[in-house]
Amino acid sequence: MHVELEPAIFQPPTIEDVEVLKSSPLPDMKEIPTHSVSTMIQEKLQDLTSQKLNSENDHDENAFFVADLGEVIRQFVRWKTLLPRIEPFYAVKCNPDLMVVKLLASLGLGFDCASKQEIQQVLDVGVDPTRIIYANPCKQTSFIRYAAQQNVSRMTFDNAEELYKIKRLYPDAELVLRILTDDSMSLCQLGLKFGAPLHTVLPLLKLAQELNLNVIGVSFHVGSGCLDESAFADAVIRARKVFDQASEMGFHFTLLDVGGGFPGADVKDGITFEKVAAILGPLVDRWFPSSVRVIAEPGRYFVASAFTVCTNIIGKRSSLSEPSTAESDKQQVMYYVNDGMYGSFNCILFDHQVVHPKVLLRSNAFVMGQDLPESLFESSVWGPTCDSIDCLNKSTLLPLLEPGDWLYYENMGAYTICAASQFNGFKKSEVFYTNTFC
Repeated sequence: MHVELEPAIFQPPTIEDVEVLKSSPLPDMKEIPTHSVSTMIQEKLQDLTSQKLNSENDHDENAFFVADLGEVIRQFVRWKTLLPRIEPFYAVKCNPDLMVVKLLASLGLGFDCASKQEIQQVLDVGVDPTRIIYANPCKQTSFIRYAAQQNVSRMTFDNAEELYKIKRLYPDAELVLRILTDDSMSLCQLGLKFGAPLHTVLPLLKLAQELNLNVIGVSFHVGSGCLDESAFADAVIRARKVFDQASEMGFHFTLLDVGGGFPGADVKDGITFEKVAAILGPLVDRWFPSSVRVIAEPGRYFVASAFTVCTNIIGKRSSLSEPSTAESDKQQVMYYVNDGMYGSFNCILFDHQVVHPKVLLRSNAFVMGQDLPESLFESSVWGPTCDSIDCLNKSTLLPLLEPGDWLYYENMGAYTICAASQFNGFKKSEVFYTNTFC
């Protein structure tokens, strides 16, 4: 369907906004530095150099993240400005970093949890159970029992078998019917796994009535990494049809969950958050009265642009000294770094992301953000494991670098840390924090 875009303008936070957010109840924020990301990284590299000179440990080579909590706060302000009616419930699966969860909890967000462990993590930082939605349509039996014990009553379903399970384990739960939407324009098409087709809605609602279960609303998800803002419009209209069907059956729905798929601040072209907000906000207001509570499940929106990973070049293979051939011209230098596909860069496999290396430290000179006026060579960048799938960049242009130099990758906050492993015995990259919000 075609939807006219209304202009959505992001207004920077007012002085009052800044003061309120600075007085956040999160005590750990008081200990967080307020340096720029660049300064924070430079200081960390200096610390590593000092450790290298004074000890024989391996800390000087470890990859690391710098997380800007101020960027997370700015995203919160942007959301409240452009989608004031829709309450964000942070998708913990995207990045369960404890400081991020604590910060978002202190800002009053709700949380989208998919497992007992995620629910427990959120409860442990003091979040009230009413601020959690157990948004996994197919839940483990013991996890439902745990949700019941903790009074986490709001949960999704999309099939009859799940209704029978919930009836047996948590009959007082507040159920949200997840419907299938068109996610064909998303990087991760969640509809392949979840979502009730519209023709199954009436039988499911009828079964819920027969089981005397409390269905309170509808949810949908247009897919992670959605590339078409109109997908939200189509999904809202489908949800409205389900609301009407439920009303005719005697249900009184009070909740609409518009799911995730929201682009982060790193997305400047194509589908941006401003474009999504320009469609979603007015449509929700048009089709749903103010008596309906509207929530969302953003993940990457809050954290994608907040994390930068810094990697040390641990090895190099070069063909520059060999006679020039067509093949050597295509692939001249191979660099090996100490984080990879089995670690923080699993987003390449699981989240279909394309990452871009930039030079951070070269010959002990800090060059972050600088344009290096010299020749660039066709290069590839590889992770540290013994698996050939561990390739971060098959083809990229870089100046000549040496082992001991550093690269950095921006916009590494979404679906990175959460799925990192220690395959081949390599450590997960540590996170250091700063807060640039002012």
